[in-house]
Amino acid sequence: MATCLWFDGGAKEAAELYCELFPDSMIERVDTAPTDYPGGKAGDVLTVGFTVMGQPFMGLNGKAENGFTDAISFQVFTDTQEETDRYWDALTAGGGGEMACSWCFDRFGVRWQIVPRVLMDNLGHADAAVRGRVFAAMQSMVKIDHAAIEAAVAGKN
Repeated sequence: MATCLWFDGGAKEAAELYCELFPDSMIERVDTAPTDYPGGKAGDVLTVGFTVMGQPFMGLNGKAENGFTDAISFQVFTDTQEETDRYWDALTAGGGGEMACSWCFDRFGVRWQIVPRVLMDNLGHADAAVRGRVFAAMQSMVKIDHAAIEAAVAGKN
């Protein structure tokens, strides 16, 4: 099983970005059109088979009207602020953007959640007061600040 992502002509560039950014990632194949076709020329990239963080994907170059929405996103869990910042900065660069509560989108429109484990672990904390503080702190953020979440856990916010 693989996830198919429908791009507006940027499948290869997206796969290159993701494979360069994330560990355990690689492009396995690039399929090009053998002849001219309605909407394209011989040699145009049709599909790209790639793996991101061990998960298989197929990038398909299709029509623009089938863009990405918030209905599907990819969660990437991080252990440090530096890791969060690196992923966030790379994904939002060059036309991507920021959204609330750990969400962002890349220049291709794909939605991502760059989620620190400290956030997820403490949204499920046994103490309801801790869960409430962590949730309130998260709601005030766009990119998640690890130190602010740790302060919320400790009751120092």
